[in-house]
Amino acid sequence: MFVRLCDADAEGRSMNVCDGLVGLADADRTSRATVRLWPTAHRFRRGNRIRVQVSSGAFPRYNRNPGTGEPRATATTLRAGNQEVFHDPGHPSAVLLPVRPAIRKNGSAERELDKGPDMSGLDN
Repeated sequence: MFVRLCDADAEGRSMNVCDGLVGLADADRTSRATVRLWPTAHRFRRGNRIRVQVSSGAFPRYNRNPGTGEPRATATTLRAGNQEVFHDPGHPSAVLLPVRPAIRKNGSAERELDKGPDMSGLDN
């Protein structure tokens, strides 16, 4: 599973920020996946939106995913993948992004950082 974080502006233009890839076993059934994205530093402008893309692969950035379980280097059969992200109480989904405080010109932070996102309920 390939996940890409993008910055979408008011006109709908999307800029890639970072991405990550994880292999899934038993991809024909509903399962939970944690995809760690490459580290980045990015500031989203006021009014822009955070866009998350989810797909079966990202060729040519990563080698192709045949979707059949065949070895990637020698696969001869390709099968289209269908990704579905659930977001109901029985299948919670989350995008966790760390937020850093803005630094004033005098070097002090505008606000205190909290202890991080509330991840309770995601492991159920």
